[in-house]
Amino acid sequence: MLWKLIRHYTSPYRAQVLAVVILQTATTLATLYLPSLNADIIDQGIARGDTDFIWNTGGVMLIVALVQLVTAVTAVWFGARVSMSVGRDLRKAVYSRVDTFSSEEVGRFGAPTLITRGTNDVQQVQMVLLMSLNFMVMVPIMSVGGIVMAIREDPGLSWLVWTSVPVLLAILLVIIKMLMPLFQRMQDAIDSINGIMREQIMGIRVVRAFQRENHEAARFSDANAALTDISVRIGRLFVLMGPLVTIILHLATAAVLWFGGIRVDEGLVEVGALTAFMQYLLQILVAVMMGTFMFMIFPRAIICARRIGEVLDTESSVVEPLAPRLPDTHEGSVEFRNVSFSYPGAESPVLDDVSFLARPGKTTAIIGSTGSGKTTLINLIPRLYDATAGQVLIDGVPVTELARKTLTDTVGLVPQRPYLFSGSVADNLRFGAPDAADEELWLALDTAQASGFVSERSTGSGEAAKTGLDSAISQGGTNVSGGQRQRLCIARALAARPRIYLFDDSFSALDVTTDAKLRAALGAYTQDATVIIVAQRVSSITDADQILVLEEGKIVARGTHDELLTSSSTYQEIVHSQISKEELA
Repeated sequence: MLWKLIRHYTSPYRAQVLAVVILQTATTLATLYLPSLNADIIDQGIARGDTDFIWNTGGVMLIVALVQLVTAVTAVWFGARVSMSVGRDLRKAVYSRVDTFSSEEVGRFGAPTLITRGTNDVQQVQMVLLMSLNFMVMVPIMSVGGIVMAIREDPGLSWLVWTSVPVLLAILLVIIKMLMPLFQRMQDAIDSINGIMREQIMGIRVVRAFQRENHEAARFSDANAALTDISVRIGRLFVLMGPLVTIILHLATAAVLWFGGIRVDEGLVEVGALTAFMQYLLQILVAVMMGTFMFMIFPRAIICARRIGEVLDTESSVVEPLAPRLPDTHEGSVEFRNVSFSYPGAESPVLDDVSFLARPGKTTAIIGSTGSGKTTLINLIPRLYDATAGQVLIDGVPVTELARKTLTDTVGLVPQRPYLFSGSVADNLRFGAPDAADEELWLALDTAQASGFVSERSTGSGEAAKTGLDSAISQGGTNVSGGQRQRLCIARALAARPRIYLFDDSFSALDVTTDAKLRAALGAYTQDATVIIVAQRVSSITDADQILVLEEGKIVARGTHDELLTSSSTYQEIVHSQISKEELA
């Protein structure tokens, strides 16, 4: 998977990769040539007292060194550009793929691991590409060229090369084998600590309300300790590698000096050639060490690439139709025909053979106990999930045959958990209606009973103060109350002017008076649209034209409020339970 990702995402940068190969080759050849020139200066210049030869050869060495410097710097520059560009493209690809996921895929992966895969995992692949571009060309040329040049200087000492290189390789390969499982555990530990931190940050109010700070601190400490332990074990192996490699390099140097000194004394080799041989041997060992070090980061990069590939290879269960259809009419009717839905791996369906028709200009309400499938039913209309059986139709066309843009223009959803994005109030309201004028935004706010507090809002101070529609909203809407956040989410859906409005328990945070005012204003604003409301509170749906009572995923009763009070025991139980609670209060 790592090679597949690198090959695919470096293809737009072939010219720059080729430049890196050429420049690295020139750098390595220059590096290999320098010890030979140094040997000539010693043997033919210093030993014979030939000053002209020393100056001439020294000038050549200076030119070669300058070529080495320029090509090395340029190669690193091109390599950095390619690796950073590939990292950018990979992050974009992961983000784009996650953006197509349905709620099913997002839930299956989980937000923490998706964040890690799009950031830390991509960074590891990016780093291994950078190392490869810097060392992949140099290592084989330096190793092979160094062996050839060393044997050329003194074949009698070549046995030192064949002894030291395999020993170094064996030690490093053992360390790599020990690192592989640790890198996998490290990525899992990063996922775990990201998940815990995300939970604690998002749920900080709950943590403090129940005084669970110590418990959450212990959870974080355990996850942090696990990550620290794995990181320390990996660090120990890396630390162990340094002294072992240094010992081998020093032993090799000592062996060259010892056995080479004997050969110099016997007249079998000159001093300059022995010096060059020692430099070549060190270059070979350093090249092997660099190559092995590069391969040491490969295990983690391979694991990260596999995790990235899992995201990129996952197809959304909600697929855009190849030949989208357009409805003959644009009224906004919603019809369920024998719809069933099961979550992956579930033993029983959440919805079972649900059928109903929601007409334009009418309000359809859905009520039932917790877990009866109300939210799931609502989520099938905008295709956050696809039904596992039956059909969901809008204006007579199955939603699976509608283009995504057509569907989002037709349906406006206010989710069960209201969420606002960082920016201004206007930015949030224009989320579904980018071209909406300020007058339209104020009308939506007025209908949602939010114009009062928005007109009075002021954020910042001095010249940076923002008021009204320009006032700032923090991420998630944490700088407004729950009721205000809910009303702003309702206004956001209203501002888009869809033909179908879906309110998923969207009035739960409102007091009874505000709820009544909002529903009264909503009736005039959405009089020609189809309105579907999921509610827990009976008082929010008493005026609905059609009420569906859900129980264990099935519609057990339907009718108006008055009809259900006389015909449905389930509805009667819900009504009486709420009345009893209000009376007790």
